[in-house]
Amino acid sequence: EPAILETENMDRNGMLMGGPDPDTISLASVTAVTTNVSNKSKPDIKMEPSSGRPMDYQVSVTVIEARQLVGLNMDPMVCVEIGEEKKYTSMKESTNCPYYNEYFVFDFHIPPDVMFDKILKVSVIHSKNLLRSGTLVGSFKMDVGTVYFQPHQFYHKWALLSDPDDITAGCKGYVKCDIAVVAKGDTIKTPHKANESEDDDIERNLLLPEGVPAERQWARYYLKIYRAEGLPRMNTSIMANVKKAFIGENKDLVDPYVQVLFAGQKGKTSVQKSCYEPIWNEQIIFTEMFPPLCKRMKIQIRDSDKVNDVAMGTHFLDLKKISNDGDKFLPTMGPAWVNMYGSTRTYTLMDEYQELNEGLGEGVSFRARLLISLGVEILDPTSPDITSSTEVQVEGVPNISETATGKVEDFFLFGSFLEATMIDRKIGDKPISFEVTIYYGNENDGVIQPKTKGKKGGGDGAEEETELIHNSSEEELDDDGDLTSVSTTPPMKPVITDNYFHLPYFERKPCIYIKSWWQDQRRRLYNSNIIDNIANKLEDGLNDVQEIIKTEKTYPERRLRGVLEELSQGCQFIALANKDHNQSGRTKLDRERLKLCLSEEAIGQQAKTMRTQVKKSTVRDKLKLAQNFHIKLRFLADEPQHSVPDVFIWMISNGKRIAYARVPSKDILYSGVDEERGKDCGKVKTIFLRIPGKKGFGPAGWTVQSKLEIYLWLGLNRQRKDYLSGLPNGFEENKLSKGPGMPCSPPISLTYMAVKQIFQLRVHMYQARSLFAADSTGLSDPFARVFFSTQSQVTEVLAETLCPTWDQLLVFENVELFGEAYELRDDPPIIVIELYDQDTGKADFMGRTFAKPLVKMADEHYGPPRFPPQLEYYQIYRGNGAAGEMLAAFELLQIGPNGKADLPPIDGPTDMDRGPILPVPLGIRPVLSKYRIEVLFWGLRDLKRVNLAQVDRPRVDIECAGKGVQSALIPNYKKNPNFSTLVKWFEVDLPENELLHPPLNIRVVDCRAFGRYTLVGSNAVTSLRKFIYRGSDKQANNWSTTEIIVVSMETEPAFKKMDTVVKLDSSEAVIKVEDDDKDEKGKKKKRKKGDEPEEEELDESMLDWWSKYFASIETLTEVYPKELECEFDNFEDWLHTFYLFRGKGGDDDDQNVTDEDRIVGKFKGSLSMYKVSDDLPRDMSFDSNLGMFQNIPNNDPINVLVRIYVVRATDLHPADINGKADPYIAIKLGKTEIKDKENYISKQLNPLFGSFDVEATFPMDSTLTVSIYDWDLVGTDDLIGETKVDLENRFYSKHRATCGISCNYAHGYNVWRDPMKPTQILAKLCKDGKLDGPHYGPGGRVKVENRVFMAPTEIEDENLKKQTDEHLALTVLRHWDGIPKAGCKLVPEHVETRPLLHPDKPGIEQGRIEMWVDLFPKDKTAPGPALDISPRKPKFELRVIIWNTDEVVLEDDDIFTGEKSSDIFVRWLKGQQEDKQDTDVHYHSITGEGNFNWRFIYPFDYLVAEEKIVISKKESMFAWDETEYKIPPRLNLQVWDADHFSADDFLAIELDLNRFPRGAKTAKQCTIEMVTNEAEMPLVSIFKQKRIKGWWPFVARNEEDDEFELTGKVEAELHLLTGEEAEKSPAGDGRNEPDPLEKP
Repeated sequence: EPAILETENMDRNGMLMGGPDPDTISLASVTAVTTNVSNKSKPDIKMEPSSGRPMDYQVSVTVIEARQLVGLNMDPMVCVEIGEEKKYTSMKESTNCPYYNEYFVFDFHIPPDVMFDKILKVSVIHSKNLLRSGTLVGSFKMDVGTVYFQPHQFYHKWALLSDPDDITAGCKGYVKCDIAVVAKGDTIKTPHKANESEDDDIERNLLLPEGVPAERQWARYYLKIYRAEGLPRMNTSIMANVKKAFIGENKDLVDPYVQVLFAGQKGKTSVQKSCYEPIWNEQIIFTEMFPPLCKRMKIQIRDSDKVNDVAMGTHFLDLKKISNDGDKFLPTMGPAWVNMYGSTRTYTLMDEYQELNEGLGEGVSFRARLLISLGVEILDPTSPDITSSTEVQVEGVPNISETATGKVEDFFLFGSFLEATMIDRKIGDKPISFEVTIYYGNENDGVIQPKTKGKKGGGDGAEEETELIHNSSEEELDDDGDLTSVSTTPPMKPVITDNYFHLPYFERKPCIYIKSWWQDQRRRLYNSNIIDNIANKLEDGLNDVQEIIKTEKTYPERRLRGVLEELSQGCQFIALANKDHNQSGRTKLDRERLKLCLSEEAIGQQAKTMRTQVKKSTVRDKLKLAQNFHIKLRFLADEPQHSVPDVFIWMISNGKRIAYARVPSKDILYSGVDEERGKDCGKVKTIFLRIPGKKGFGPAGWTVQSKLEIYLWLGLNRQRKDYLSGLPNGFEENKLSKGPGMPCSPPISLTYMAVKQIFQLRVHMYQARSLFAADSTGLSDPFARVFFSTQSQVTEVLAETLCPTWDQLLVFENVELFGEAYELRDDPPIIVIELYDQDTGKADFMGRTFAKPLVKMADEHYGPPRFPPQLEYYQIYRGNGAAGEMLAAFELLQIGPNGKADLPPIDGPTDMDRGPILPVPLGIRPVLSKYRIEVLFWGLRDLKRVNLAQVDRPRVDIECAGKGVQSALIPNYKKNPNFSTLVKWFEVDLPENELLHPPLNIRVVDCRAFGRYTLVGSNAVTSLRKFIYRGSDKQANNWSTTEIIVVSMETEPAFKKMDTVVKLDSSEAVIKVEDDDKDEKGKKKKRKKGDEPEEEELDESMLDWWSKYFASIETLTEVYPKELECEFDNFEDWLHTFYLFRGKGGDDDDQNVTDEDRIVGKFKGSLSMYKVSDDLPRDMSFDSNLGMFQNIPNNDPINVLVRIYVVRATDLHPADINGKADPYIAIKLGKTEIKDKENYISKQLNPLFGSFDVEATFPMDSTLTVSIYDWDLVGTDDLIGETKVDLENRFYSKHRATCGISCNYAHGYNVWRDPMKPTQILAKLCKDGKLDGPHYGPGGRVKVENRVFMAPTEIEDENLKKQTDEHLALTVLRHWDGIPKAGCKLVPEHVETRPLLHPDKPGIEQGRIEMWVDLFPKDKTAPGPALDISPRKPKFELRVIIWNTDEVVLEDDDIFTGEKSSDIFVRWLKGQQEDKQDTDVHYHSITGEGNFNWRFIYPFDYLVAEEKIVISKKESMFAWDETEYKIPPRLNLQVWDADHFSADDFLAIELDLNRFPRGAKTAKQCTIEMVTNEAEMPLVSIFKQKRIKGWWPFVARNEEDDEFELTGKVEAELHLLTGEEAEKSPAGDGRNEPDPLEKP
């Protein structure tokens, strides 16, 4: 048996590759270990059902714009719909490319499965007026799950619209949108895009998940539904009797039909009246794109009933599992049976588990099986016979042959209950029995009997026998002369153990056996098992490698090589999948999956090659790759076409079903081939029963309902001879007595007669940490209760701690175990450890963990490498939430023939006497040594009230492993919350192994009158590792001062390959566009004003802070996508923040969110620990009072000017009904509160704000809160979200977060903001760090320690021509992290992005805020005035002269002459409908030529940096104030036909003023390519060219073939003037004065 740990052969294993090679280095690089190194005996058992519990989700959708909408003269609006909820954008008039930029948020509180199946639909509606609902232009849909697994979002992607009523039509346009789906605690990264141009490439940015081709085709999905069996009896209650009385005969009381939901559409079969075995033979046809963006098809059998139309069972078809994009087979399945599971089969009118039948949560009973098949065909839209609509169709299909799904065989299921323990006491002491069902064997609820005797049409041979089995007496014989099934154990009264009941089976173990009939599709299960077995082994090995890395054991790489080796060997067995000869019932999917499986042998090959690449350095990367193998294998193992249903075990007390377990049939399926056999077949397994359905959520589901040791075997009846082979010898079968001459039958119970296997279990409980806080003080009084077999024991109770050190050995004597000896050794029974909080009265449950002991058989030696066992950490769970860890070890020792004399002795430490309590013995308990712990007490912050009284005189107590130290008392917390004595220390004995260090407890108490103390809050520092002082290496200290490192600075290090760089000098501002081959000109020497620069000069007046911000997204200012502290390790370089908790832990679902509510303050300080022996190197300047904390600033109060720059907020959660908000900023710091209510920004979710100054005194005011409120005319203002910044840590951090270091020392809008100049900052840093320097040398050099920096010196002031070292100093500061000893990264000039949170919706972002904070101490020079960060909006005026049009397509026939002619005029639109301007009309143009000479004028405000036009206008007549819109600068020209009968028909062209094709010189050269082939045309920007004249084409989409066609040309002249120029040289619109144009 390969599972045996091959300790003796370790060496042989190690030398597998290298042979006995003495050269250890090469040996180490090939050694592979195939046995588990860390005794990881931690079964992963989740007690609480995780699926089906509701969670919070937020879906946010931004509709940015639409393009290329098909249709004429349309007024489009966009509708976003999720499930039932719909939201609409505003309507834009007469445009095919509307720009919206509107943001919608949908909030849900539903189970994940329901959420991810919801369909998200974006559709464009062409709406004409309020009365008409509008016509659909096109829509796009995908399920929410697709977005969620995309990592949560699509950003700036184009959704392709198609028309569901006409699939031949092709693309109907594109909508550009952002979609994000977040659950509690998810974060989204927003990609920071500087310019929009890269998103404009529609084909490259389609809204599709990874790996879906851009060109999706239409396809038909044919789902054939043949028939169903085994439906539960519905209304077998009073209703049935009433009906019976009326109708007189007993009909089947169920009217089933099948309903299928897919991609937002619903199809139904016909209803089969009164029928438990309905035959439909129908197919439902869906038409949908392929690949679909909806993951699953939901198939339900429902009972049609006017009153109560309910689901009887649900099955989800996951399309991914039945198709493959790699090997290109379309989704296919069946014909095959699928099993449906749901609530119990007893029918009640109000079914308490109804949601299980809807497919929510794990089904607790078999409901029905349904025979279906699925096929997909890709449609060819050109073929004439195609129906173009996507309506669901239903049609009949021929009947399917009997054998299509395989030959029916009889199966035999045997089970033996060896132990039933841990039965919940709430169940009461009524007799308890267990029932096992595999659909057959369900006596309790009755299985339907077929009405006819002989063979039913369409039925299996199985049904004839059903009747016999389920007749009154259990002893009837069936056709085989075999025995009928026994599916329940005899009822038995439970007996009490400590806290739970158990059933006293003693020697006599009850058995069950069931005969059942199924199509023989074992091959499918065997293939799953082959792959599962490989995957199990791999998972086990990978966990082991991770454990080795986590516990820092040696050579994780060797173990990983071993894992890969086993994987490559295991993959050879995949070939077994191919050996099936029974072809009946094989489906296309079976063949395709077989191909897939065989192709997975390649994993074996990859594993082999990977094994050779595993090195110490690459372990983590290779581990990730190996985990991908594991995911792939698990995916393959999941078989979508079911065969034998799962087995359910129910515990029944007093006729009521209490709790259940579900065992997949493949796990217990027998095969003669080891690799194919189920992993639990013929073995004794531990099974935990749990409460069904919703009742199992929350605390109710935390108690174990019952723990079974059970032996199960499932196989064909003819393989039966082996079914008892997994049980240990020495039992006697007790059968039902039969008359003489009867054939033998399986036993109904087993009696153990032989020598028992007796063990002693030793449980070494050392300590636990981070436990759940069960008392209102925020602490607990924990003890542990250990269950094994039918025994249980408890540790002692330790009062008031979350980190108990029990140090206790529990010995369980005379434990009797059943099972094969070697099975027991490799897979011993599970030990359950439960933690409780001792309260007066009863104990509260705090968490549970499971473990497996290390087993020593009587004939084995007790010694290394396996014994004695090591202490290990076990994760404790409370429900699904982690609730701490426990440090313990477990050993199970077999008692041999000589009794206990042979057991290893228990050597406790001699120096302690704890009465009857045994301490953990030597060899297992950790080795201790003396450590000194120094504590830095800085101060307390934000303490909340305790029992309504304010905290006045707090003190901090520090305790670790029984020793501790107290801080000085703070005499008046309000006045000064800092401590007077900064450093104290204590000594303590701690384990040498750092991983075993006990937690350090911080407790804050308030000293009240009369010497009373109240606990304010506490914190347990679980890991002290980061506080261990590791003396700097000797080499690091003695820098060879002779060696000098020259750090030569490139003049512009970051600017090598940037496209656009804003180069900012002190005197002029030039935007230069640099190519890679930069000429040296203009690099060093100043550019004279007279030189003609090659670049476009931009007006100084147009540059502002924002141009820097948008350019800086690439270069100058750091724009951090998250909070600044995330980049700099929370600024805890020497001052740490410990949160203080109080109050009971939260019992919300599975979360730690309520931890936020339990925070009652912060303790600021730090720790440092080191072994006492070390003779520490002492500096000359060493201050012994400060110990390890040298050079810390003093903590007296200090006044600071805080300057907060709030740049902008993005994606705020809409607060008003109109989907917008009116945000304003509120700032709170200490007692200062600024509410900038007057300057609220109307109807804006992306507002810009400004800067605010606040004065503060540290330490009293250290937390800055920036909130955004929504202004309301009436009622109170609502909080949208807030963010909190700890200013104190920033102020004192050595990263110098007071004021960011910018890239240049300059003036203008890029002014140096810090009152200290770079030279002063550098001098101070050198002094504080005791560094040698700075020494400035000639020629632009500066030396610090042994680093020399070179940089060009520059002139500070044009007039004085004074040289300065500031740039030199700045260069050093920007590379401060390269300085030895004291170097670290200094905070650069930056903008940080902080998420806004709302206390009611913890963990879900309500928007983001971009900001930065400057801090200036009041005792230093005062800073200059605040930067102006409000964007400049230069005024521009665009003048467009329309000279002529040509070749305009003519529509109208002249009534008199029949000629084609048009009356044409040109209209132009600038973004908004109100701004339209028309030329006069050119009547009766026969050739399509028109002459106009007409001028349009449009003044506008323009944000240069963002490339957006700003428009302010009222939204409606009733709006309170104007709303600002930002729209892209696009010029929209339309040629209209001034037709008096219909709405004007128009042709259009749209030019983006920043990048549009240059107009052609003549009408002839003007072609359609200028629009369709935009990428290759030279593009120009009106903002640079100022004046352009030329011909541009008009295009429209042809309705027939969807191609663009040329529909006309226009000759125009565009002229852009700034506001001032426009005032100087005015012009009239039309042909008016001044500067008139002549009449054509």
